[in-house]
Amino acid sequence: MKKWLKRVMPTPQAIHENRYLGIFGKLLHDPNLWHLNRHSVSGAFAVGLFVMYLPPLGQSVLAAGLAIFLRVNLPLALGLSWISNPLTIPPMFYFAYFLGCWILGMPAVGFDPDFWLDWHNWLKVIAPLLLGSFICGAFCAGLGYLTIQALWRWRLMRQIQRRKERYRAMAASRIKRPSSRRQT
Repeated sequence: MKKWLKRVMPTPQAIHENRYLGIFGKLLHDPNLWHLNRHSVSGAFAVGLFVMYLPPLGQSVLAAGLAIFLRVNLPLALGLSWISNPLTIPPMFYFAYFLGCWILGMPAVGFDPDFWLDWHNWLKVIAPLLLGSFICGAFCAGLGYLTIQALWRWRLMRQIQRRKERYRAMAASRIKRPSSRRQT
């Protein structure tokens, strides 16, 4: 998993050269932002999955700021925040809007393009959308964090078990093999 992540993640140089992330300057030189360990990866999943549900303006800058503040893997946090794209935003945000309406006890408007394209109606939508987005983002962040922690621990325990089995097999083969030295 680490090898695949290292292969698909952008390089530190690519992030340093990004014009939008240049506002962070020397903070991008922190080596903790580039590590791949259980804390850094699970934290990056939490940051990226939370930010993906926020309104799409400035998601990358917010994800980078949170990753720097929390000292988690920056490229992963940025990449996961980009899950919300023009194809995924409509269903994600409609679900968030519907959830917000349900929590606030408001009637949800169906998917009527005339309603949604008229900017006068957006004031009616903002409160339930932001509430639903925050709740969905927090849920996804928590679920992502716990899932990565569990997968990382499961993989580590599997590696330890395999190592124990290898050592037992080596020890058993040494016991079965007679000594080549003569005892006198």
